[in-house]
Amino acid sequence: MFKIANADLATTFKVSEQDEDRLHGRHSCRFGLSEDWTGDLTNGLLKLGDHAKTLHGLDNAECGLLTVMRCYDSADRGHILRLFEQAATQPSRFCYSTTIVSGTLHRQPVFCIGESSGFEGSGGSMVGLFIFPRFQLPTTVSVTPA
Repeated sequence: MFKIANADLATTFKVSEQDEDRLHGRHSCRFGLSEDWTGDLTNGLLKLGDHAKTLHGLDNAECGLLTVMRCYDSADRGHILRLFEQAATQPSRFCYSTTIVSGTLHRQPVFCIGESSGFEGSGGSMVGLFIFPRFQLPTTVSVTPA
């Protein structure tokens, strides 16, 4: 899934502090881990949280998009890059899902939701959320007939 919406950012998803606990749900931690990320369009750097950094196999929480995408399924990288390129040119909301390929035994699903804004001045920024379900997918093993 790769989607971008050139959004009317006046319509916001902001919630009050009062509703925040109710919206997260009792079972959200049971099914997955979520973590915020930010992006600075003036220098092209993304800043990930500790969990996202680790799950992406990175040493540094601040890095470029291509560095983050290195661990993604290679078939998805072009789509994700186009989403970020579009979002970097005008206020947009976007989402994607892919898998993090780490090692030979498992693939970690990842969902990303983001929003770009702040183009009035000299730059712009992005904010988003990574969601990592609490399961891994086995890699496909090629079996050669004997």
